[in-house]
Amino acid sequence: MDLTAAADRPPITIVRASRTEARAFGWDALLLSVAAYVLTAVGRIHQLFGALEVLHLAALAGLLAVTMYVVDGSPERRAALLKGSTTTLVALLLIWMMMSVPFALNTGASFDLVFNNFLKTAVMSFVVAGSIRRVEDVERLALVYFFGAVMYSIVVMSRFSLGDGGNWRLGHLYYYDANDFGTFTVTAIPFGIYFLHAAPKTSTRVAATIGLVALTLGFVWSGSRGGFIALSAVAAYILLRYSAIPMRWRLAATALLALVVFATASDHYWQQMETITSENDYNHTSETGRLQIWKRGIGYMLANPLLGVGPENFPAAEGTLSPLAERQQYGIGVRWNAPHDCFVQIGAETGLPGLALFIGILVSAFRALGRSRAALRPALTASLIGFVVGGFFLSLAYSEMLYTLVAFAVALRKVTAHALV
Repeated sequence: MDLTAAADRPPITIVRASRTEARAFGWDALLLSVAAYVLTAVGRIHQLFGALEVLHLAALAGLLAVTMYVVDGSPERRAALLKGSTTTLVALLLIWMMMSVPFALNTGASFDLVFNNFLKTAVMSFVVAGSIRRVEDVERLALVYFFGAVMYSIVVMSRFSLGDGGNWRLGHLYYYDANDFGTFTVTAIPFGIYFLHAAPKTSTRVAATIGLVALTLGFVWSGSRGGFIALSAVAAYILLRYSAIPMRWRLAATALLALVVFATASDHYWQQMETITSENDYNHTSETGRLQIWKRGIGYMLANPLLGVGPENFPAAEGTLSPLAERQQYGIGVRWNAPHDCFVQIGAETGLPGLALFIGILVSAFRALGRSRAALRPALTASLIGFVVGGFFLSLAYSEMLYTLVAFAVALRKVTAHALV
């Protein structure tokens, strides 16, 4: 997979709209609705504040955005502009998941995931991409994404404390667990670096700097080993391939992140990171460790190669199909494990065709970015790299986080291809 296509081109210049264009293509009601969706579906901001949760803001924002997109007649928002391999593959994955529901181990769980969750995620991915008219719109939504991650990080750090022993890291938070949160911060950090360099206002650059510090501190508190690997991959990409930003800015941003990590990480944190390559770690030795779960997941995939065990049915497979399930007849409890890997998750639950479609979505999103000349492209590429690497250790194959980033990639390609920058 070529994750860095066109990375060796000369540095990209940042093109800004004129004042007249800025007024004509500024924030409008549809873009505000999409921004609210990003803040709620990805940033989970409504769950951070109890008073907002009762308002069902995520559903309201999504419904409003869909309605306004349908009635919007702007030529820059024509659905035809979104035609391409990425949107086609997302649609095919949705259809394939629908086909797998009747054959799932637990049809109720599959139906709920597909029709009450992923269907909305796929539709909103299309609407997010469709709502964007100019590169500036992608920048606006990327800033919203970044703000949502920063807000989440600040709130959880203010409400959850670290302690000694097993409490050295954050535990279950709001919606995300600590590992999911670690990857969320990694996907947002490249946007912060972009605005630190490219934002036209000094106040935005200062805010980006503060946000980067908050995200990095939250990342450390998450104690995520998969997140650590993802952040390392993103840092390497930023240093070696982020050609839109001069090297001195890349070095300064990376040094800032490293300074926060080394200044705030505890001895326990570094001891935990050292276990990544240890063969004595539970992920290697335990039957409920990731390696054993992945092996069983590959087994479910090969045993059900066409439609898999059904979306959201990996835990059910662990409890009914795995070799461990036989213990239940002797009164021994068996843990219904999550897959802890996006690729194992999608392959085991939707079969080999579903896995191929999922990989195709990622490849096509990277290719779409590789064809773009927008200055935001390297930042978005870094974010997707962070998700792919972090997602190798997480069950996020159907997450709004991924399909929002994919929508940004589709939109960036759209506005570049049709000379709307």
